[in-house]
Amino acid sequence: MITLVLVASVLIGVSLGVLGGGGSILTVPILVYLAGMDTKEAIATSLFVVGVTSLVGLVPHARAGRVRWRTGLIFGAVSMVGAYGGGRLAEYVPGTALLVAFAVMMLATASAMLRKPRKPKRAGPTHADLPVTHVIAEGLVVGAVTGLVGSGGGFLVVPALALLGGLPMSVAVGTSLLVIAMKSFSGLAGHLDAVQIDWNLALLVTAAAVVGSLIGSRFAGRIPQETLRKAFGWFVVVMGVFVLIQQLPPTVWASPLACAGAALAAASAVAGATVRARRRRTHTNPPQVGSREPVAHS
Repeated sequence: MITLVLVASVLIGVSLGVLGGGGSILTVPILVYLAGMDTKEAIATSLFVVGVTSLVGLVPHARAGRVRWRTGLIFGAVSMVGAYGGGRLAEYVPGTALLVAFAVMMLATASAMLRKPRKPKRAGPTHADLPVTHVIAEGLVVGAVTGLVGSGGGFLVVPALALLGGLPMSVAVGTSLLVIAMKSFSGLAGHLDAVQIDWNLALLVTAAAVVGSLIGSRFAGRIPQETLRKAFGWFVVVMGVFVLIQQLPPTVWASPLACAGAALAAASAVAGATVRARRRRTHTNPPQVGSREPVAHS
């Protein structure tokens, strides 16, 4: 089983290196369902694993100029306050409730990444940092979520920087690693008073994740921005649904109302994606006046 845990841990690092998030989305389920950890121990351990892995993965992104240091440091510093508070609060919240809340937030974030129409590029410098007040407000919220549910916050930081802040996706990925590292260590400090960590397993998982992050960061700058955004969104959808299925009782999924709602949500997502794809093609290749479509003859 330990071999399977380590192989899965490499994927944690690859996710962080390529997408700038998803580390804890993978780490918590791996530690709970594969390593057999208690939920709260897994959450605390995930913060250590993701913090170290993000710090190592940050280096190649920084060398390639894909980090906004001012935005990242302010966001991270403010988030550390929220992360510590969230970590202390988590002691009083049931583990199942934490994971269900985790999954719901994952799905909400994925919806924003997949459905948000792409904004036109703004005029002005492409290396501008975000307004300080904007960064502080988002940092506090994301930090609290980090400490509470054991997420490094990349699944919230990347959309915040890319969708709300207007940063290129590759830059949002690099900057998020700085924020994730800062918040993860702060959130871990909030958990240590109430949770005992198996440090031998934590170090093994971290070593495997670091290898994955170095692999993933090599590909991040070569993947198109729109592809990165969509990959991040669908990745979070899959993991969110998985966590919900594991945590909610079978009677919930056996309910006709729940099944109908899930089917409706899936149909809406597919229909929305189809409409957006057609609009994009029409906008990119408008019909030419006087042109005729070729007619196929049998």
